[in-house]
Amino acid sequence: MSDQPARPGHQRLAVLAVLASLTLGGCAVGTSDRDTGSTTGVAAAARDVADGAGVWDASEVHEISVEVDEDAVAAMIDTYQETDEKEWLEATVTIDGKTFERAGIRLKGNSSLRGVDDGADPTDLPWLVRLDKFVDEQSIDGWSELVVRSNSTETALNEALALDLLAEAGLASEHAVASSFSVNGTDARLRLVVQNLDEEWEAENFSTDGLLYKAEAGGDWSWRGDDPEAYVDVFDQETGDDDLTPLIDFLDFINNSSDEDFAAELPERLDVESFARYLAFEEVVDNFDDIDGPGNNSYLRWDAETGGFTVVAWDHNLAFGAGPGGGGFPGGFPGGDGERPEGMPEGMPTEMPEGMPEGMPEGMPTEMPEGERPDFGEGGPGGGMGGPGGRTNVLVERFTAVEEWADLVEEAKADLTEELYASGYAEDVLGRWVEVLTEQAGALVDADVVQEEADAIREVIAG
Repeated sequence: MSDQPARPGHQRLAVLAVLASLTLGGCAVGTSDRDTGSTTGVAAAARDVADGAGVWDASEVHEISVEVDEDAVAAMIDTYQETDEKEWLEATVTIDGKTFERAGIRLKGNSSLRGVDDGADPTDLPWLVRLDKFVDEQSIDGWSELVVRSNSTETALNEALALDLLAEAGLASEHAVASSFSVNGTDARLRLVVQNLDEEWEAENFSTDGLLYKAEAGGDWSWRGDDPEAYVDVFDQETGDDDLTPLIDFLDFINNSSDEDFAAELPERLDVESFARYLAFEEVVDNFDDIDGPGNNSYLRWDAETGGFTVVAWDHNLAFGAGPGGGGFPGGFPGGDGERPEGMPEGMPTEMPEGMPEGMPEGMPTEMPEGERPDFGEGGPGGGMGGPGGRTNVLVERFTAVEEWADLVEEAKADLTEELYASGYAEDVLGRWVEVLTEQAGALVDADVVQEEADAIREVIAG
């Protein structure tokens, strides 16, 4: 453990504790019954992850400023609007008083960038900062990449809490810190900054070699044949030497195997215990924008030793019922005035747009069907897998169609509700985040807003 102050929450676990029936430190391959959905099989090679230190010390509000050519930013946004390409720019980045020349920055996100034009204030945009993009081995406290997140709330407490709870649930998470963020000397905004899922993150969270794949927002989990070029726009490889073979083989299996083979062989290809817990977690924290949500938010990690996959969670800025597109928490922004919270990009809508959002897969309905309102599961809108605006995911569909695994998800929901909520753990962690913001971020956000948004989260926790 570090001597640095602990982040809000105690020591984090990267993934589920290895099942007692497994051997070889959680990297074993077991057998499965042909007639049932077994949970004995591959398991992730977990590392214990200590509380964040240095730049990832969540007990303080960090200062991040960026100096970048304004014309270059405008041109970059024009390019993104025309081609969806996110170009890298050179910038001077200062983090907690340490200045990094020729760092790289680029836009980060999808729906959070919808409607943004070249007149947007760069301080409000979501960014990926890569200190070593143009200067080799440039880093801070051993880390080279940071993600400046967007959120439809002013505090981003919902995502900060969700990431701490994700770790407490035994699933791979990211360090997150509050920051005072500014670009080109503009007034600073309160922004949540999180780890990017890169090589350093992977080494912190897993003890074996592997490959990390990110599902793209506009893609799906269909099998498109053996040609890697067919997957360029649907999955992006984040770590390791370029090799889509394990991913393609897995997609072939989950799309084309018989029901019997799927139930029998999936545990040899996927950590089913952690996947069930992942699905349960996303429901417990009321986040519909997950693996089968509109953003297709998920990573797949392939373990080179076991040949098995682990689903890794990503993107919790809509957790605890926060609305997309500047929708804030249920009922609108705290205070009910419908205004855009500080920190949201100019040009972002304050209400849900009519019709099909740009970039959504073809064939998705643009309006809710007439008749009975669909059941989104417990918690109302946003609850349940594939909530409002969601999409189907073949792995989720086939996994939950196996009775034993569907039961495993329900059991995990009950366990997580007890472990995270009934125990008082979530309230304790939320209280620590509130304390950090009210004591250190008074110039960035009003204390009343912090309390209002914390109370909105407490309503979800209380059920």
